Amino acid sequence: MTTNHEARTREPAAVRVAVVTGGSRGIGRAVSRRLARDGLAVVVNYAHDAAAAEETVAAITACGGRAISVRADVADERAVAAVFDRAEREFGGVDVVVHSAGRLALSPIADLDLAVLDAVHRTNIRGTFVVAQQAARRLRAGGSFVGFSTSVVGTQFPAYGAYAASKGAIESITLILARELRGRDVTVNTIAPGPTATDLFLDGKTPEQIDRLAKTPPLERLGTPEDIANVVAFLAGPEGHWVNGQVLRANGGLV
Repeated sequence: MTTNHEARTREPAAVRVAVVTGGSRGIGRAVSRRLARDGLAVVVNYAHDAAAAEETVAAITACGGRAISVRADVADERAVAAVFDRAEREFGGVDVVVHSAGRLALSPIADLDLAVLDAVHRTNIRGTFVVAQQAARRLRAGGSFVGFSTSVVGTQFPAYGAYAASKGAIESITLILARELRGRDVTVNTIAPGPTATDLFLDGKTPEQIDRLAKTPPLERLGTPEDIANVVAFLAGPEGHWVNGQVLRANGGLV
């Protein structure tokens, strides 16, 4: 039986802390809000849109959660290290890293400007490597890293050559990291969403194109950011901690 004195003197459970890159909009915002709802303090990383990041933080704090926003280019190793430093100063450590920041460019391979290719790969490949490095160095035992690929790696839709190539690299980076963290009690997985109704996905597409893509999965709809956030929450929580070194195709059954 616990005495009143023991109850008063027992140390409170340490808060779990998440760093979410690209956390100000789309899937990243949904992930930030879902993890906060699960009780994590959230560091919302953003690249440019400070107002959107503050909206995400305000939505979290309005519901009683804890969150801060920190600007950083994910491909800049010093800036990313500073994000993790801030998380440790504000909240005491890092338990979950969700790397949802990314760049999309659509073009046939024959026509793609190589400067655009370099920009996509700088954000998606170098950015993932930089964030994964910090996660490998700083995640506490029991922690999780969740990266983002795309189901286009498997479907191989035309015009996605640069994007799918970068996401294939992400799958390799993260799955190797899972093996390198043997003995640390840290999981590393990657989610590969299918068509998901975000601004990034919808931009530049006609209603007819969107309707056609929505009907492609057997569930015959677009995914939502919240659908993907639920998968992240599972992988980042205790229920999903036996899942490690995997790519999860969260796409409604898209082959």
